[in-house]
Amino acid sequence: MADLQSLEELGTVAGTAIPSEPAEPQAPVYVQKLDAQGRAYATGKRKDAVARVWIKPGSGLITVNKKDYTDYFGRPVLRMILQQPIVAAARDGQYDIMATVSGGGLSGQAGALRHGISKALTLYEPDLRGILKKGGFLTRDSRVVERKKYGKAKARKSFQFSKR
Repeated sequence: MADLQSLEELGTVAGTAIPSEPAEPQAPVYVQKLDAQGRAYATGKRKDAVARVWIKPGSGLITVNKKDYTDYFGRPVLRMILQQPIVAAARDGQYDIMATVSGGGLSGQAGALRHGISKALTLYEPDLRGILKKGGFLTRDSRVVERKKYGKAKARKSFQFSKR
């Protein structure tokens, strides 16, 4: 065996050269993912609500459970919530959105739909990921209802206490 003076020489003796500097980690490359009909599909979740969302180029028609979204979500606040990612990405009126939502209440369903629309937009146009991520639309809101504990009236509320 030869006298080794450094670690680089050890690498050449073993048959593989050790790189002197570690390679920089590469940023992940996001690519467009479409189905056979040319649509992007994503699932959004919030509380107990789950939204399945399909996006395709169109005139801006938003359908939720086979109804127009203005009929499904009566309150203007809920309509504004689900339009937030579209407005932030400046794609208002460019995509047709078809969604099915189930579970939870209307507020949770609107939040799930917003999450699903954001994810579907990034699958259709990967360049929008930075804008939507900065707005916080790609983060799943993980807050859920806390379970009820035994010996308690609700999750944390105690029964009324009486000393005598």
